[in-house]
Amino acid sequence: MDQAAFVKKYATNRLHTNSLKWDALGVRYGNPDLLPMWVADMEFQVPTAVTQALTARVAHGIYGYSFTPDTYYEAFLNWEQQRHQLSLKKDWLRFGTGVVNSLYAVINAYTQPGDGVMILTPVYYPFFDAVQDNHRQLVTSELINDHGHYTMDFEDIEAKIKANEVRLFVQCSPHNPVGRIWTAEEESRILALCAKYQVLVISDEIHQDIEIDPANHPFVSALTVADGRFQDNVIVLNSPSKTFNVACLLNSHVIIPNATLRQRYDDYMQRYNQTEVNVLGQTAGQAAYEHGADWLDQVLAVIRSNYQYLQTELAAKAPKVVVADLQGTYLTWLDLRAYLAPDATREFIQEKCGLAVDFGEWFSKNDQGFVRLNLATDPKYVHQAVQNIIECLNKLTE
Repeated sequence: MDQAAFVKKYATNRLHTNSLKWDALGVRYGNPDLLPMWVADMEFQVPTAVTQALTARVAHGIYGYSFTPDTYYEAFLNWEQQRHQLSLKKDWLRFGTGVVNSLYAVINAYTQPGDGVMILTPVYYPFFDAVQDNHRQLVTSELINDHGHYTMDFEDIEAKIKANEVRLFVQCSPHNPVGRIWTAEEESRILALCAKYQVLVISDEIHQDIEIDPANHPFVSALTVADGRFQDNVIVLNSPSKTFNVACLLNSHVIIPNATLRQRYDDYMQRYNQTEVNVLGQTAGQAAYEHGADWLDQVLAVIRSNYQYLQTELAAKAPKVVVADLQGTYLTWLDLRAYLAPDATREFIQEKCGLAVDFGEWFSKNDQGFVRLNLATDPKYVHQAVQNIIECLNKLTE
């Protein structure tokens, strides 16, 4: 199936479906008529096999207490091995209702109120909430931005770990919103640093399957670094939600290789978070892992095409917009400060361009003037958004 045929088959109008992205614009942005380019989900229907599996399960008509079947574990473990050469064990796996929910859980399970928890900014804004809502000390280290290519500031990270007695380090790879996939060398350095100071690492790898240029920038799980040397100090959070567009089916993974850490997590969950698995979420996840590879490859082709279009158009018609180096995720990060005063960005994007986006200051107080756009959508929306930005920027310079 070529790209046009895929878009025709799977792209779907989401208006009036209780979509947060489309139907909450009036509440979130004060204007229901904006073009939504914000929330990180897709305008593409799930793989056909997922719909078929859910339909069959719904037809049974009973949704009582369920357990995770061996077939789910097999599907997920095979996916990780085949897609990322990541060898996992069934015993390592625990389940949650979402990566954010699990992040809250692990912060509570492994730290105490007042403990230092470090994040690298700009970063997905629920990271801030997870630390502060649980009364931990938020410690931030700003990524180094070299004209849209971001790197870790290892000297700053180490100094702040020592100064703040950091107990937990939360990283994100592929990184939301700057789009980096941390290399094996970068991962090895940060994991070694955390091991040196006895800092537990939580690695949010929810976007692991969204690789833009895997030949040059392959996804590297924290669990594979240095042949797994740091596994005992790493907990990975991931989910089929971003990969297969099933976020509201509430099924995610907490991967804990170390037996002592697993027991501590289990003890915490037994006390504070007794819940059952989501039978429909796991039905969808298993079908996606077993049969969704071709669908994902076609989605990735659309994302790459959308990114190339955005890059090419902006380079030709608004060349001072800095487009971050997108290696992973389907979220592109734009720096508009060469054209706009940072505090004018929101009015420009919403009132002039007619777009709903995620604004830079949501990800870091230092990133006003940046915007994040979602590329996992029908190309017509990306084309419209890009042209709106270009036309409105050109009016500023007329």
